Amino acid sequence: MNKVLVTGATGFIGSNLVKRLLKDDVEVHIITRIASQVEQSAIKDLPVVIHRHDGTTAGIIRIFQKAQPEVVFHLAAKFVAEHENRDIEELVNGNLLFGVQLLEAMAATGVRQLVNTGTAWQHFEQEAYNPVNLYAATKQAFETLASYYVRTGFLKMITLKLLDTYGPNDPRGKLFALFERVASSGERLKMSLGEQRLGFVYIDDVVDAFVLAGRTVEDLPKGDLTSYTIAPEWLCSLREIAGLYEMVSGKHLNIGWGERPYRRREVMEPYVGTKLPGWEAKVGLVDGIKKCLEGCGFKP
Repeated sequence: MNKVLVTGATGFIGSNLVKRLLKDDVEVHIITRIASQVEQSAIKDLPVVIHRHDGTTAGIIRIFQKAQPEVVFHLAAKFVAEHENRDIEELVNGNLLFGVQLLEAMAATGVRQLVNTGTAWQHFEQEAYNPVNLYAATKQAFETLASYYVRTGFLKMITLKLLDTYGPNDPRGKLFALFERVASSGERLKMSLGEQRLGFVYIDDVVDAFVLAGRTVEDLPKGDLTSYTIAPEWLCSLREIAGLYEMVSGKHLNIGWGERPYRRREVMEPYVGTKLPGWEAKVGLVDGIKKCLEGCGFKP
């Protein structure tokens, strides 16, 4: 794996993947929207080749003709937990139209290897397919569209379905950023009863999974649709995770358990599916929380 192309490279997982690939002396090309502010992202000073996507299929084919990557890592996505009417265009354009343009460009230029990003939310209540929300439905729809290109031999694809991801300097404002804010301010945080179990995977382990998938996708049998779930060995309830955060940080979280209802279609038990062969999470949750706290300047 000497030359790759990454979509979603300015995001939290994508930027960490880019850094790892560069560390491994891989030539990295990225695709961004014309309006994307790469100079304000976590990869602004990295030696990557930037390609601006004009939104057309012809334009993305030209990008692939120039880049000629061996492997494509597709992490770009529009995420909305509970969509509103105004989100429809971005969800469809970001998660389906752009994705199919990517597939067509790969087929047109002979680029055969794709590592795709899915979500465990495609499997509500452990079902083979039952999307938790519209975002998860678009993720499944992309896999269905990609199956044409896989079945007809245009490409090989591994989909990595993610659970909960975290790490230092995560700009997404997820659970541990929320805990840090509450711990510092003392404000009361209204939460559900906290019985839902979560599967947190530290960012370094997530990146390991993508790199491993990139190195093994070529070995897939022709026409094989393969997906793996990137999950930790142990799942913890939200209440347990809050308790671990308090223990590691030494800070109290003023949480009002049961003061807000569960979300519609709340995932109480995450789907873990089949794990990627040869991969396992190395950073446990306690150590991961410590690393997050150290990343924001706090020494637990």
